[in-house]
Amino acid sequence: MSYVIFGRAIKTEYLSLGTILTTAAIAYAATGSSKKQHVPSGGSSEEALKKVKDTVPINASSSEEEQLLDSIKNFIAEEEKKAAHH
Repeated sequence: MSYVIFGRAIKTEYLSLGTILTTAAIAYAATGSSKKQHVPSGGSSEEALKKVKDTVPINASSSEEEQLLDSIKNFIAEEEKKAAHH
């Protein structure tokens, strides 16, 4: 069987192969991006981490959330001290 496209007879197997190859090419192009890590323009990652800590507000809506956030902050501070000593 064939279809008439722009005045020419085109077989169905050519249409199906064209569809499959076009779909595969589009999928490959969509997922084929490079995996480079973005380095902040401010310098090192430590400087970027400090900027994030200073600029991102953490607001607790209840006393339980405030206690949880305090314990998380204390844990992070302890781990940073451990990492600085090693």
